[in-house]
Amino acid sequence: MFGCHIGRLFQVTVAGGSYQEGLTAVIQGVPPGMVFTEQEIYGDLLLRKPGADELSSPRKEPDLPILYTGLNAADTIENAGNKNHTNGTPLTILIPNLDRHFIHIKQYQDTNRTPRPGHASYASFIKYGPDDDAIGAGIFSGRYTSTIVAAGYVAKQVLKRFGIEVFSFIKEAAGISCPEMDSKAVFEYTERYKKMRHELDPFYQEVYVKNRVTMDMRFLEKLRIFAEIENEIDAIRSKAPRMTPQDIAKKYNVHPVMNCPDQAAAEAMLEACNRITQTGDSSGGLVEVRVTGVPAGLGEPVFCKLDAELGRMLGIGAVKGVEVGAGFAVKDMTGYSDNDQMHSENGNVVFDSNNAGGITGGLSSGQDILVRLAVKPTPTIDKQQHTIDKYTLENTQLAAITRRDPTIVGRLWPVAENFTALVILDQLTAHLGYEQLKARIQA
Repeated sequence: MFGCHIGRLFQVTVAGGSYQEGLTAVIQGVPPGMVFTEQEIYGDLLLRKPGADELSSPRKEPDLPILYTGLNAADTIENAGNKNHTNGTPLTILIPNLDRHFIHIKQYQDTNRTPRPGHASYASFIKYGPDDDAIGAGIFSGRYTSTIVAAGYVAKQVLKRFGIEVFSFIKEAAGISCPEMDSKAVFEYTERYKKMRHELDPFYQEVYVKNRVTMDMRFLEKLRIFAEIENEIDAIRSKAPRMTPQDIAKKYNVHPVMNCPDQAAAEAMLEACNRITQTGDSSGGLVEVRVTGVPAGLGEPVFCKLDAELGRMLGIGAVKGVEVGAGFAVKDMTGYSDNDQMHSENGNVVFDSNNAGGITGGLSSGQDILVRLAVKPTPTIDKQQHTIDKYTLENTQLAAITRRDPTIVGRLWPVAENFTALVILDQLTAHLGYEQLKARIQA
């Protein structure tokens, strides 16, 4: 299988499937001397994992990561203090599948003859034949996006060292939109939302805060604990801190479900999604990603333009469109209204608008980068749909009996955020190298 690799200098290769033993992200280009913990990586993984709220699949997969390679196993010399530091070799993150039971496999076996409309199940069967990994849709399941989140978390931490922040939120869900807000307010909201999710997630608290799994454990010791956790998923979930939506809003100043910085819009989104879900159907929406602190000049011309690279997020399952800045709205603008005019203030270039989304000619302009992703409704729905028997080509009907998300938009924003970080860091690595070459030649 091709197509599971991204990046030129900061490279990520992913593997695995929804009901295989697990998933893997192998990352090349991580600088030495950085410190990552499994708790920190899980802090991002829990934002996209299933079973977290009423708008996500009931699958109870905890998405607990294991840092497998790329870290020093011990201090390189006595008392060096660099145990668990990155050492410049490929960083491998494993995400074992723990909520993988025969009853769920049987549900897929019972329906895999009949491809799900809107899903990859027909095309993948034609491409790979009878051995296509159709249990849980394999690598075409949204489950593979956990690898993007894990790798993207690493990228975000590198970017932070250069003053670059990547964050995202739900711009629209089920036809309800979030009003325009400045990046500072959006960033502060998303940070509070993540804090809320961390403190209310039972696995974050029971596994990591209580040190059931630590970075000092060896791989096989962690696997022993994971085998125990596999049989305790329901018990651990029952320990989730209980807070009412009102208490969450009061303590964290966020909506309890929707990562939308306008809480009135967030509540309207939730209500609209639930109304559609009650009919057995699903809903879509928009995710917006913002990047602040990017220096001007990041990117390359023609085939490696920064906005073109961000367009690779069409590779995220359920994403059917990617727009930068004003995006498709430019078709209704004039040149005068679309152009981001600029002026100088105290020696700094200031733009009057940001219709370009921080990118012109494929290069960053120094403004905030703005990217929006159109997310389609979940294709697996509880409504009768026309389909075929993929072996006999007989006409038939199908309604979902497998676990599914009423809407994907609530779980996709962390994927978009971290995918964006992969692209930005890859471009930044090339940019820094080019700037160093230019400086040496011009010295």
